[in-house]
Amino acid sequence: MLQGSYNTALKRSVLYSMMISQPFATYVHSYPAMDNDQLLETEQLTFKEHGESVEILQKKLTKLNYYDHAIDGEYGVFTEHAIKTFQKDNFLYVTGQADLATIQAIVIRDIEYHMEQLKTLSHEIYLGMSSEDVKIVQTSLQFFGYYTGEIDGIYGPLTEKALQIVEDEHEVKLIKNHPEETLTPLYEEEINKVENVTNDEAKVEQKTEEQPEPIEQKETASNDIVEVAYSLIGSPYVWGGTSPSGFDCSGFIQYIYETQNKTVPRTVNDIWNFSQPVENPSVGDLVFFETYQPGPSHLGVYVGNGEFIHAGTSSGVVTSELSTSYWQERYLGAKRISF
Repeated sequence: MLQGSYNTALKRSVLYSMMISQPFATYVHSYPAMDNDQLLETEQLTFKEHGESVEILQKKLTKLNYYDHAIDGEYGVFTEHAIKTFQKDNFLYVTGQADLATIQAIVIRDIEYHMEQLKTLSHEIYLGMSSEDVKIVQTSLQFFGYYTGEIDGIYGPLTEKALQIVEDEHEVKLIKNHPEETLTPLYEEEINKVENVTNDEAKVEQKTEEQPEPIEQKETASNDIVEVAYSLIGSPYVWGGTSPSGFDCSGFIQYIYETQNKTVPRTVNDIWNFSQPVENPSVGDLVFFETYQPGPSHLGVYVGNGEFIHAGTSSGVVTSELSTSYWQERYLGAKRISF
């Protein structure tokens, strides 16, 4: 069903010239994006199944912090539990079966993870550097088919060349400190490949949130922030997005404060450093979480009654509860931006 779905990516890869003359199996694990292809072709994995597709699924769930057991290719109780937790967090039917809708969501989260690594770290490394950050960038470049060398953490000519190819093909700046540029074109290209895989049997639960009654608040600015946040519920998630046509989590916060003529930094980490800590959140404060990487990497607006509004990767702008196990485990604290 996915014949040729990654054709463009393969042709742009340095691997392509080797693959046309060598057995496919030789390179299947040297080109991690092909794991996505294999997983999507599988379409469904269920309890007690085993094989390479289950192993790929377990690796992705491990990376996304849903699975911390042996990667053995056996779809057992731990894998089933990880799938159920992922489905609950991403507003999918909680069945414990990895149907196509669930697989697509996992692959998209995996793509987002690697995109964020490139976005965050590519402008922090330099030629000749040897570090774990370089290794992370190499892994993400390999994921998208641009890097074919050893994942050794050494920023050499191959790493530089891979970053240069991404710059040239997607008209972004990853080298020589250009953090203002984004990788949105590459992100959209990869996500479109996943979302174009369809299956009439696959159903994604469209979870809607009822808008609560407005909360009385003495501070006008906080009241206005909450009002704007509620008005944006339903806006889609777009990596790097900063407008109602599509937000990421920090772009959502930045937009809200811009409506109040207040300029805030662009990234979650910078907003964390910019704001002042408070012991307990009040209406209009910001709540921060540690999700796909150490430190603050997600945030939302606290609206009272244990709830906050945020731009989620799978659901767009929604209201969530701080008391759910997923957010409780990842909660870092609350902060306030003064006017």
